[in-house]
Amino acid sequence: MRANDFKGILEKNKSDFALFYTLDQEPNPNMFYFSGYRGVGALIIPKKKSPCLMVPKMEVERAKKSMVKQVCVMNKKRFFESISNIIKKRGILSKKIGIDNDNFSLNAYKYFKKTFKNVKTKDIFYDCLKLREVKTNKEIRILKKSCNYADKIIKKVINNFKDFKTETDVSGFLEYETKKLGLDIAFSPVVASGSNGSMPHHEPTNTKLKKGFCVIDFGVKYKGYCSDITRTIYLGKASGKEKQTYNFLLDVQENIINNIKINDNCGKMYGDCVKNLGKYSKYFIHGLGHGVGVEIHELPNLSLNSKDKVMENMVFTIEPGIYIPKKFGIRIEDTVLMGKKANVLTKVSKDLLII
Repeated sequence: MRANDFKGILEKNKSDFALFYTLDQEPNPNMFYFSGYRGVGALIIPKKKSPCLMVPKMEVERAKKSMVKQVCVMNKKRFFESISNIIKKRGILSKKIGIDNDNFSLNAYKYFKKTFKNVKTKDIFYDCLKLREVKTNKEIRILKKSCNYADKIIKKVINNFKDFKTETDVSGFLEYETKKLGLDIAFSPVVASGSNGSMPHHEPTNTKLKKGFCVIDFGVKYKGYCSDITRTIYLGKASGKEKQTYNFLLDVQENIINNIKINDNCGKMYGDCVKNLGKYSKYFIHGLGHGVGVEIHELPNLSLNSKDKVMENMVFTIEPGIYIPKKFGIRIEDTVLMGKKANVLTKVSKDLLII
């Protein structure tokens, strides 16, 4: 359980305990990361005692299946008051509390301060991100399975592509196949055909699929962990120039993956990609990649000026792209695991498929 690793951060920050909470069904990623619980409630990680999960009565059975052994019943209507009472009963000091500012709403903070009046707080959001950056062996097994599921679904979409008439047909099929396997989508799928492909985050439309390149960006969540893969196919008859452009980008992407080494600077990797893209570099308009875990975007950050370094057991994407405004877009993305070398977890063929 990574909560034990987290106690060193509390020592460094001189915090008595860390507080994470979820007030709706959208789970707090850090609360899930440390507990494996995705329902309403709060997680307390004290500096010197065992963690405690506090949940409404209706969630107790689910909470007992989490990684946290200590489960307490709380009153959702008197949320922070319940937390305060349980802390006092357990004899936990509360002079300084570590909170995740990124997942702590202003409205919740107002009620929190009414209960914890003379308490100092310390933002531990970045500390949590850094701790999640390097994956455990258990996390790696789950992430591999998540990528395997994404592979299966995107293969099925490609094999059935002639049956689809619109971008929303494609995205709907991706979501349906995900739910059929009892999984969640990691993010809203991108299906961008023809000139729509020049927008990296294009939302699928219910209009006829356009001829030319079609970018499909997709991922699932398996046991709370994300996968991310992008494949670009071609609808219609591709010209020699279009095939050449695609294969050029594929060479750039594979060259980057094949040359990643431990301790590589992520900002430099981005810069090297820009150089390798040559005349197309001005059409590369986003980062080279991002970490993947309980959230679809985590550390490391593979973008301009990033100081992050590649470490063993990191999981991240490599996704260079070429986007010509109002004409076309091409993106090729894989999720990779850093071992002694970079191991590609998303296995779907990257040869240009022409439909």
